[in-house]
Amino acid sequence: MSKHINKVSAAGLIIALGIIYGDIGTSPLYVFDEIVNGRHISELLIIGSLSCIIWTLTLQTTVKYVILTLKADNKGEGGIFSLYTLVRRQKKWLVLPAMIGGAALLADGMITPPISVASAIEGLKIRPAFASIQESTIIYIVLAILAALFFMQQFGTASIGKLFGPIMMVWFTMLAVLGLIHVSDYGGKIFEAFNPYYAIKLLVEYPKGFWLLGSVFLCTTGAEALYSDLGHCGRGNIRISWIYVKTCLLLTYVGQAAWLLKNHTGNIFASKTFFGLIPDWFQIPGIIIATAAAIIASQALISGSFTLISEAIRLNLWPKMKIKYPSEAKGQLFIPGINLLLFVGCCGITLYFKTSSAMGAAYGLAITLCMMATTGLFSNYMVARRIKPIFIYSFLTVFLTIETSFLIANLDKFPKGGYVTLIVGGALFVVMYTWYRARKIRNRYIEFVRLEEYVPKIEELSTDTSVPKYATHLVYLTSANNPKEIEHKIIYSILSGKPKRADIYWFVHVDTLDDPYTCEYLVEHIIPNDIIRVEFRLGFRIAPRLNLMFKKVVEDMVINKEVNVTSRYESQQRNNVVGDFQFVVMEKFLSQDNELPFVERIIMKLHFWIKSFSLTEARGFGLQQSNVSVEKFPLIVAPVSKLKLKRVYSDEPHLLHKQHH
Repeated sequence: MSKHINKVSAAGLIIALGIIYGDIGTSPLYVFDEIVNGRHISELLIIGSLSCIIWTLTLQTTVKYVILTLKADNKGEGGIFSLYTLVRRQKKWLVLPAMIGGAALLADGMITPPISVASAIEGLKIRPAFASIQESTIIYIVLAILAALFFMQQFGTASIGKLFGPIMMVWFTMLAVLGLIHVSDYGGKIFEAFNPYYAIKLLVEYPKGFWLLGSVFLCTTGAEALYSDLGHCGRGNIRISWIYVKTCLLLTYVGQAAWLLKNHTGNIFASKTFFGLIPDWFQIPGIIIATAAAIIASQALISGSFTLISEAIRLNLWPKMKIKYPSEAKGQLFIPGINLLLFVGCCGITLYFKTSSAMGAAYGLAITLCMMATTGLFSNYMVARRIKPIFIYSFLTVFLTIETSFLIANLDKFPKGGYVTLIVGGALFVVMYTWYRARKIRNRYIEFVRLEEYVPKIEELSTDTSVPKYATHLVYLTSANNPKEIEHKIIYSILSGKPKRADIYWFVHVDTLDDPYTCEYLVEHIIPNDIIRVEFRLGFRIAPRLNLMFKKVVEDMVINKEVNVTSRYESQQRNNVVGDFQFVVMEKFLSQDNELPFVERIIMKLHFWIKSFSLTEARGFGLQQSNVSVEKFPLIVAPVSKLKLKRVYSDEPHLLHKQHH
């Protein structure tokens, strides 16, 4: 696998340009606008800010993500949940930074499409013909583009994805050329920005200079998405293509800085810096290319959100949701619920903030938390790899210092709109934490019994013709990791009350592995041709489509003559008719007979409320409704210990007399 992810090819480099760098590649549309917004253009402000951008891209994006974090691949896959699966066995609390990072990434995913598209469309105002264009018109155009973008998701990105690479190649080349044209606008002095002294000077000497880091941070917001898309392109392709991308980005930032100093020193500049670089004759093509790049940036982030949530579902950090597979391409999936959530969020952000500059004031706060979470998880990964402590502490010191500085500076954005992404991210974190914690509470009270103790009773029931047959094949989903154990509730379902007689009993268990794409199964014949356990071992990126998978297992077993699936009814047996398969899914509801601590009671109530909106167990496992029966049973996690109920006796003689009669 390591060979695969290090393999470099021309096609791989083009795909990397199209998929990975959308977010970071569209940053030049708005970074300098945020920095100079409402400020007088001065040499200290521009050269100091440019120095901050150069060193942020070098330390944060190049060193932390491209050189170091990309090493933490899980069988070729990247992203915060892939990193979490590599370290989750070390410490239980590491699930918290994983959830914080996942929620923050999803929350900022709602602001990237609007800010990128709005920044591109606002370029129209530069043209005299469109100078009088209304703000409301721009909002309508942005909303229309977003609606089309989210509508297209259901058809998959395999076909349009092939176009992304060449378009982004044009975009980055355009950035480099526009930068080169203006690099000499301020002479050689502009290159002083490559000296970190000027970055430090800005933070220390410029009035409120430190708070400018909140705007500077926008140049690296796509770094986390770069790591998430490792599996699509491979480490080698990302590292090689980043050299070109970073060169283009630096050229355009240097060009913007030189252009601002030449044309606007001493003034307050309130227009679009990026579009100021574009010659008049190229303005319309430039706006079209910028809009295309913004759409591609949005597309990459939406696809990344689908992957993120599908991983969270498999790791039991998110409620089960309907997942569609538009094509058979690896990693191609579509989650209608998340698509709708992101679309509503993007439209809400657009209507609330209206302009890209207002969105920029809110952008970046949540993603800083995600980067800090990655730093924490990666340092634990280094511990697992037995890296020398000096290097681990150096890594933590450097990057926690940088990211804490960005976080503090970004807190300045909280009253300007940063609270929006924090509220959204906070809500997403609550969903993840509730789902994770409720499962832990439930698992404390699931009662497992030794299967061997009940095998004779199940065999006896299977041959008892006085009991009406429930199904030829009866399939139960079990959560027991130990093949010698089974949930007590399943035994109760088979043997107690109205017993369920079947010819063959199947117990199916799904084990989610830390490897992303493992897909294998294990069969154990507890009683040959009578009681069979099937264990599916699935990677956290494989959807548990049990209907298809179980069918394949049965087919393989029939070919190997391990099982006889022919119906046992005489008339059907003569005609070799395959017996019916009936799945039984156990669904829990919260019993009133519970004495939980206050916090756990709140968590369980919230869990069951969220569960009411999510997929049922049967649909979550891809089972067809026609052959599935659902049994609801009360979840008594903390039984009421003392019930104050006492018997009273009547002392009235006439009542006693009545009772005797």
